Amino acid sequence: MGPVLADVLLVTALIGALALVHRPLGDYMAAVYSSKRHLRVEKWIYRSVGANPDAEMRWPAYLRGVLAFSAVSVLFLYVLQRVQDKLPLSLGFKPITPDQAFNTAVSFVSNTNWQSYSGEAAMSHVTQTAGLAVQNFVSAAVGIAVAVALVRGFARSRTGDLGNFWTDLVRGVVRVLLPISVVAAVLLIAAGAVQNFGDIHTITTLTGDKQAISPGAVASQEAIKDLGTNGGGFFNANSAHPFENPGGFTNLLEIFLLLVIPFSLPRTFGKMVGSVKQGYAILAAMGTIWLLAVVAVTWIEFAHPGTASQIAGGSMEGKEQRFGEGPSSLFAVSTTMTSTGSVNSFHDSFQGLSGGVLLLGMMLGEIAPGGVGSGLYGMLIMAVIAVFIAGLMVGRTPEYLGKKIGTREIKLAACYILVTPALVLIGTALAMALGKGESSMTNIGAHGFSEVLYAYTSASNNNGSAFAGFAANTEYHNTMLGLCMALGRFLPMVFVLALAGSLAEQKPVPETAGTLRTEKPLFTGLLVGAIMIITGLTFFPALALGPLAEGLAT
Repeated sequence: MGPVLADVLLVTALIGALALVHRPLGDYMAAVYSSKRHLRVEKWIYRSVGANPDAEMRWPAYLRGVLAFSAVSVLFLYVLQRVQDKLPLSLGFKPITPDQAFNTAVSFVSNTNWQSYSGEAAMSHVTQTAGLAVQNFVSAAVGIAVAVALVRGFARSRTGDLGNFWTDLVRGVVRVLLPISVVAAVLLIAAGAVQNFGDIHTITTLTGDKQAISPGAVASQEAIKDLGTNGGGFFNANSAHPFENPGGFTNLLEIFLLLVIPFSLPRTFGKMVGSVKQGYAILAAMGTIWLLAVVAVTWIEFAHPGTASQIAGGSMEGKEQRFGEGPSSLFAVSTTMTSTGSVNSFHDSFQGLSGGVLLLGMMLGEIAPGGVGSGLYGMLIMAVIAVFIAGLMVGRTPEYLGKKIGTREIKLAACYILVTPALVLIGTALAMALGKGESSMTNIGAHGFSEVLYAYTSASNNNGSAFAGFAANTEYHNTMLGLCMALGRFLPMVFVLALAGSLAEQKPVPETAGTLRTEKPLFTGLLVGAIMIITGLTFFPALALGPLAEGLAT
């Protein structure tokens, strides 16, 4: 069997597995967030934090819950890193420096999981499990909660109530993320991933050198790292490390975990608004963009000219021999389009044009299918923009799911889509103008600029992956990237929840003959086109200076 055919079968198997669970998982999540019943363990959690799970919240109260919980989480994780040497199972590691501890705390709380450190050489067992792994669960649950609040905004009318943040948070962890993670962790352990709390082992390599091997609770962190679209690896090599990703089966399993909740949430959306066809339209837009990116990156990596690439059968630099070009490309596209940051290859070694596709995946807002929760609410914001554009074309007041898209709604949607481009472009410009970007590059020219652009794109979009050639562990980058991560995560949530509140207060508009049918393929095409045009107009100049210039030059 040739490598191309094998890769086609791999993608087909992945799509089949996602299709198989799409309906049951989507329906289950809709039931979880619509249920009036509380589990006993959930009641204990509510009592411990003093929350009333049955109290409805308007959008300002819901937002205060999101921000307060996240602020406390940042503080807790920062302190934990600073005192890890005084806690059990420290492995002899020193406290994390203040700027790096700030960067890491914001990174994991914002679901970015950008790492300017080597986990196996810096973080103790307690920091990895009680700090980083816990944030993998709760930061993902926060994203789903905000998405569910926006869906309720479309589903409800004549009320500003969006549900209860604490209820949505706890249910996301207890009923969705934790059960799936347990099953995934068991599968990873069975396939060879490491799971223990042992001491560091020093071994002698085949060349006679000494190497320190750090064990830990790898499989359990790997499961939620991928399922929650977090991306922070136990090891610096992330999913290229055999302890995290032992072989072909685990590689496919991890890609499946990256995509399963984001691709199932459109079904949840459709069930909660009372029209599964609306969910299928959103799913079709997500799937179209994702599949086109997979084809583009895989083709470029196989077809890149050059003697070395032709002998190897494709561009193998920076890729694991265990996986090859196809699975590495599939993983790379899935991770950059799901706000994950988990990697099984060095994106710095991808060709100029394929690296540009990975960058574009993040620049789209990571909505195809996007992060857990954030992908759905990002795509729904773009749907609002697409409906508004359609309304301008025909001279009709735009409507979406029975709600009028008026001045207030379109302003909030516009503010949402302007946040991350502003952070990416301003952050990159400042780094280059101040010489901070150039000093951290490992390459010169267009590729070096792409490293800087990729870093600020990844941080501002809460992705967390890196080109791997960018030296980010400096006081400047730790601070600036930390600010980009915080603003890129929580500022858009302000506009999402404000939009949800505005929609929930409206009276439903009856459907007429002139209403745009947003469940039809025509709207899906309009949505995909609007996404590509808006992103292209925003980022084309920056892409032209980096990956496009490099790709055309080769």
